[in-house]
Amino acid sequence: MRAALAATLVVALILAVAAVAFVLLQRHQLEATLAGVAEQEAAAVAAQVARDGAAAADLNPAGAGEQALVQVLDAGGRVAAASPSIAGEPPLVDPRPQPGQTVAVRADTLRIAEEEPFAVAVRGVRGPDGDAVVIAAQSLESAQSATDVLVRLLALGYPVLLVLVAGTSYWLTGRALAPVEGMRRRVAGINATDLDARVPVPPSHDQVAELAVTLNEMLDRLAAATVAQRRFVADASHELRSPLASIRAAHEVASVHPEAIDWAVVNADVLTDLTRLERLVDDLLFLARTDERGPRPQREDVDLDDLVAEEAGRLRRTTGLQVVTRLVPARVVGDRLQLARVLRNLADNAARHAVDRVELGVEPSAAAAVIDVVDDGPGVPVAERDRVFDRFVRLDTSRERAAGGAGLGLAIARSIARAHGGDVVVLDSPSGAHLRLRVPLSADSGSRDSGRVQAAGGTLRS
Repeated sequence: MRAALAATLVVALILAVAAVAFVLLQRHQLEATLAGVAEQEAAAVAAQVARDGAAAADLNPAGAGEQALVQVLDAGGRVAAASPSIAGEPPLVDPRPQPGQTVAVRADTLRIAEEEPFAVAVRGVRGPDGDAVVIAAQSLESAQSATDVLVRLLALGYPVLLVLVAGTSYWLTGRALAPVEGMRRRVAGINATDLDARVPVPPSHDQVAELAVTLNEMLDRLAAATVAQRRFVADASHELRSPLASIRAAHEVASVHPEAIDWAVVNADVLTDLTRLERLVDDLLFLARTDERGPRPQREDVDLDDLVAEEAGRLRRTTGLQVVTRLVPARVVGDRLQLARVLRNLADNAARHAVDRVELGVEPSAAAAVIDVVDDGPGVPVAERDRVFDRFVRLDTSRERAAGGAGLGLAIARSIARAHGGDVVVLDSPSGAHLRLRVPLSADSGSRDSGRVQAAGGTLRS
């Protein structure tokens, strides 16, 4: 309705302006035509007066009719000759042009008691008996009558045309918006239990069809997000339940058979489960804050080679693996704690899957620092290289294995890396898994790192 009213108002305004302009232009053209006729009559009579004198001029030519009014004035301004219909009347108008000149006048009334408007042509002429003035007048009543008829026709057709425009606009707009209304009703009926529902795509191949396609794409994303959320809740519940169940079982057994319990072992097991539970809760809180407002890293200079050296030392102390490092000085601008968390997650992932050996390497490239973490474990299949960065994804099927992670470490690592302008990816490796962390270098790292490289030459140790 609003679209139809708006279209009708616009058309009404345009038509009104066009109608007024058309009427004025038509009236002007008609009056100009009659004025031209008056000038032609004045020129014809002037030619006669110039040749034969005022007395010999024919002032009632055939076809002129009663509306053709002609007067010839002598040099004294007296009417020397006039058309039969105005014989004995005073001069029609006042202008007295010189011989050879013509003056056009629009007179609303004449001195002969004519109340209608006239187009008057006054022409000066020099004849055998002296100077004279020829006055020819044409009534504009016919132009006014034609204009009145045109106005009445427009007044009758104007509302009819507006009604047609309003009806057509309403019908066309309704047809155009009908698919949109269908999509609205369809979307209004979609809920969390009907994730497969989609809106119909009209075959019009226009913006409405593109809207339907966009809505379906949005519904696909919402369905995927809902499924991911449900999977996240289920996986989080499973991961939280495992250590809680272990702690509960230990205490229930201890309460039933206190005399047969080695409390040192029970305490160690419970503390291990609590540590695992605490780390899982920390990871979940970190991901929740990241989803809400992003990691928001601090901006400070961080020496990645120092972080890698610290992480390598931790692995040597806590695991029985061979840890090989390749350290080249590299400084970046970022959050030291968050980058340390990325390195720990990558190192723990490598240690968890390694058989005997883990390699940690850092070196600056053209515009970024690159950290490589390589293990000699089973590796990551090509088809799974993107999925391993999803939350709660573990390629091993043993979720009950105590050493198994919750599947959040790589997801957190990629989130932090991308917040720093870098990324974490899985690369090809002849054996085991090869993960690479890339972080943009700081502005002054080039000169600093070159000096440190010349002094240290890089290190390789195990």
